[in-house]
Amino acid sequence: MSKCLLDLGEKEYRAKQILNWIYNKYTTDFSEMTSLSEALRIKLQSILSISIPTIITKTVSNDGTTKYLLSLQDRSNIEMVIIPNGKKNTLCISSQVGCARECTFCATAKLGLNRNLETHEITSQVFLAIREMGEDKLTNIVFMGMGEPLDNFENVVKAIRILQHDLCFNFSPRRITISTSGVIPQIAKLAETGLKLKLAVSLNSAIQSKREILMPISKTYPLSELKKNLLDFRKKTPYRITFEYVMIKDFNIGQEDVKALLKFLGDISCKLNVIKWNEVDDLPFETPATREIDKFISSMNVLSSAVTYRRSRGADIGAACGQLAAKNI
Repeated sequence: MSKCLLDLGEKEYRAKQILNWIYNKYTTDFSEMTSLSEALRIKLQSILSISIPTIITKTVSNDGTTKYLLSLQDRSNIEMVIIPNGKKNTLCISSQVGCARECTFCATAKLGLNRNLETHEITSQVFLAIREMGEDKLTNIVFMGMGEPLDNFENVVKAIRILQHDLCFNFSPRRITISTSGVIPQIAKLAETGLKLKLAVSLNSAIQSKREILMPISKTYPLSELKKNLLDFRKKTPYRITFEYVMIKDFNIGQEDVKALLKFLGDISCKLNVIKWNEVDDLPFETPATREIDKFISSMNVLSSAVTYRRSRGADIGAACGQLAAKNI
């Protein structure tokens, strides 16, 4: 922005004025930025545009979760979800149109990958959510929507820098989480950026053969290498790593699964979030019964790390973990 204004013969301080209009007053029309001269407003309108996604549908769950189906400028569709929980309001955003990672329990994987989102398409989801929420405060952002964030590394990193910049969204690093299926080279690269944020890893099994069935990425980046990579990452961040574990009936919650998981996590400073599998049409899995979930969680409580049962939110509108498919329902 500063370079653009300097090229127009304007003073650099104008950039701060424009950022204030966009990120504090949520104005996307240059003509309304009245602290700028009329001539500058006309110039900016002729050479720049501030676009945000169009809301196709807004669907509210019985639990208050709201799912948005959004249309981008090229008419690609993505979804974002706002999840209220007491004083905490979490925005789940997408980083790709579809996903290439082919996880067998996930609805987004069935779409395949269309394309990466541009940086502005990522940050504009946050802009739109804040504007939609009105007086309610957005407290957390999680990259857990459509796509593998680390497969869109450069744009996601740029987006996070904007989210954290004090002249933009000014989000605290502890309020931003990237979730990954375990793209080892990019996890290492993320550590080298010096960017402060929280990392969540979708694990789902600590048994190599089972994880390969659920997450084909494990054939390329096996659990042994993933663990070494994460131990290195942990040395470079002030935050514990979070592991996400989707519980699937008769597949990954037996005694052998517990034993493998306890061994895998035992020497990592981490948190474990467990969540039941949310039903997706045409996928060959089942959700465990309550007693099976309770038994699994009880077995994990011997861990020194925090274990949390993350209850599904928005499952009745297809907004829960693993259900996003960019469909108009």
